[in-house]
Amino acid sequence: MSSYDHRDIERKWQAEWEKTRAFNVDIDHAPRPFYNLMMFPYPSAEGLHVGNVYAFTGSDVYGRFKLKQGFDVFEPMGFDAFGIHSENFAIKTGTHPAKLIPANIHNFRENQLKRLGAIFDWDHEVDTTDPAYYKWTQWLFIQLYKAGLAYQKDAPVNWCPHCATVLSDEQAEGGVCERCGSVVETRVMRQWFFKITHYAAKLLENLETIDWSDKTVTAQRTWIGKSEGANITFAVDGHDLDLTVYTTRPDTLFGATYMVIAPEHDAVGAITSQAQQAEVAAYVEAAGKKTKAERQEDKDKTGVFTGAFAINPVNGAKIPIWISDYVLAGYGTGAIMAVPAHDTRDFEFAKKFDLPIVEVISETGEASGDLSEATTAYGKLLNSGEFSGVESEAAKWAIVEKLGKDGRGEKAVQYRLRDWCISRQRYWGPPIPMIHCEKCGVVPVPDEDLPVLLPEMDDITPDGSGLSVLARNEEFVNVTCPVCGGAAKRDTDVNDNFLDSAWYFFRYPSVPRADVAMDPAITKKWLPVDMYIGGNEHAVLHLMYTRFVTMALHDIGLIDFDEPFKTFRAHGLLVKDGSKMSKSKGNVVNPDAFLDDYGADSFRTYLMFLGPYEQGGDWRDAGIAGIRRFLDRVWRFVTENDLADGMPQDRETLGVIHRTIKKVTEDLGSLSYNTAIAATMEMLNHLNKEERNFKGEAEILLHLIAPFAPHIADELWTQLGFEGSAGKAPWPAYDPALCVSDRMTIAVQVMGKLRGTVEIDADAAKDDILAAAKAEENVASHLAGKSIVKEIYVPGKLVNFVAK
Repeated sequence: MSSYDHRDIERKWQAEWEKTRAFNVDIDHAPRPFYNLMMFPYPSAEGLHVGNVYAFTGSDVYGRFKLKQGFDVFEPMGFDAFGIHSENFAIKTGTHPAKLIPANIHNFRENQLKRLGAIFDWDHEVDTTDPAYYKWTQWLFIQLYKAGLAYQKDAPVNWCPHCATVLSDEQAEGGVCERCGSVVETRVMRQWFFKITHYAAKLLENLETIDWSDKTVTAQRTWIGKSEGANITFAVDGHDLDLTVYTTRPDTLFGATYMVIAPEHDAVGAITSQAQQAEVAAYVEAAGKKTKAERQEDKDKTGVFTGAFAINPVNGAKIPIWISDYVLAGYGTGAIMAVPAHDTRDFEFAKKFDLPIVEVISETGEASGDLSEATTAYGKLLNSGEFSGVESEAAKWAIVEKLGKDGRGEKAVQYRLRDWCISRQRYWGPPIPMIHCEKCGVVPVPDEDLPVLLPEMDDITPDGSGLSVLARNEEFVNVTCPVCGGAAKRDTDVNDNFLDSAWYFFRYPSVPRADVAMDPAITKKWLPVDMYIGGNEHAVLHLMYTRFVTMALHDIGLIDFDEPFKTFRAHGLLVKDGSKMSKSKGNVVNPDAFLDDYGADSFRTYLMFLGPYEQGGDWRDAGIAGIRRFLDRVWRFVTENDLADGMPQDRETLGVIHRTIKKVTEDLGSLSYNTAIAATMEMLNHLNKEERNFKGEAEILLHLIAPFAPHIADELWTQLGFEGSAGKAPWPAYDPALCVSDRMTIAVQVMGKLRGTVEIDADAAKDDILAAAKAEENVASHLAGKSIVKEIYVPGKLVNFVAK
């Protein structure tokens, strides 16, 4: 080819790679396995957007680098195709998701993903809506159930009125639906949960050692939310039951003047006096109509007295038990001891309902006399019996120890993390594989009857009743109990689609085996994943769930590791027109036109050049033209020069080449793609200034651009007469001795301000360096008419002249 025609070149090499199966790995026999994973996409009708391509390209560049380093890189791709987004779009457009999703997947795979030049191994593709996949998602559910990690109970849950389904806490952070942004409500419903809290301590502990991006680790640590305190048990006066509270401040226990329980607390009916029943019932009903966010807002407190009293275990005082919606049943024990002198919410409540306020902590241990607001600081105890005068920290555990002797107190650790609500009242998802029998109870679907197929239904619109769409399909619902043979009913909820994505990376290597979810030998060979790159927006959703599933599979005995990814790196986000790319802002970039006009190589390289990969970058439509010019220069360097055999012999050029190899090697390893590309550009600039160029220089250049621009690299590789692929040829080594520059650049300051730089021989004497610095034009102008009173030289770095 006489000119760089990206269309012909990219079509040619994509066809060649597919025909020769260039990037398909021998899963069984690969000697140096390296599992390179990226977050698989949701196949929307809109197709890939530039944010997807940014994520995938960054991961693929790393995979291609490891391939050139001699690893057998497995880089699979699939589609996270179940879920509310697909279903809502299908309902809106009137196209059934069973028709919509296959068409979307075809467009993603054939028209977009295959154009990117990634080393995807399509032999191991997964589609979460394929029964061959969700059979094993259902199997996984059953394994968790058998291990005691899946259970069903009535509980207050997050309900999205727009999506007409429950949400996990992680999907309703801030009181809004993470899908549609609607304010969520609280409903008491019977739901399936995964016992992720069973692993709270381990999930937190392992964060100290896993090799993950700091911001992801921080997000998970915050969400898990460990606190150390005590469980304190209060007897209910006149009733044969106790109320347990969790507190981090047992030192304030003598100041507990009332208790508050959540409206949904199990004890409400048992302890409410006859005189208070009507008022309590009305309050409970009203609280149930409020959202969690409304209940947690800082506003006027509401509440109702139950008519019952608790016994404060440290002093025997009878304290009234109230109901208030600022206490949530799903957090802690659903009951609190109220210490109004030392808790702001309790203080407001006590003031409103004229409840006692007793000061039990002060800085000096003496009463402050000011109870106009709550004080939450530590200090010395007062009004606290034998503990008066003791410092808070010491008193905490002394009080707990004393209560422990009577079985009324013990140290405890609590976590913010809550069990994962897994069931959804929608249509587009894998049915939960459980059967409900009046005689046998809840029974798993036998393995031989999996998958439980999602039935074809024309009307899939949820009715908001809280029942799944599948509940309307009697043929699906009514079944025979696999244990007793009697009449039974299927569970009509479907799984949260985050379960699909919590284990997909386990399935990839074992595709297309149909007899097991994960081949044991293959899983042992390829997992855990070596490198996973994805978005940090999934830090407390997908990434937390994958860790839970991995720990569960380990404890069940199916795998021998308990963390899914050896390394995880969170990529940054792209910004356009000063804002994060989003549909609502109308600044999302469709990659198709850029792939057409500039080619995948230019598009890939430009995305990686925008800024540090883990920070993101500022997209500008016109910026890609500069990268295209760089690739045009690469083309001309190889095709228009009369290249001599071998390598140049002058030390300066050899130094430039080997320093560039070293930098690009290090930068690719740390995902510093923008600086790797910049270094390659600088090397090309130097080579273009030489009087004579060499084939060896061109070879190195193609090695360095191959991870970013694989099509042009392979084309020019063959034009140079090399066999095979530049993308698979061994990564070049650098000579450390040649990386030491013969020249150095010295910054020159005058009175501490940078005024210029000088380039000089690396072995130059100090006097010569000072003389060169004084002679630099801008430096000389700032020294003109002044006397130098001090000359400061930091070897190899800078000169600073102090003058007056």
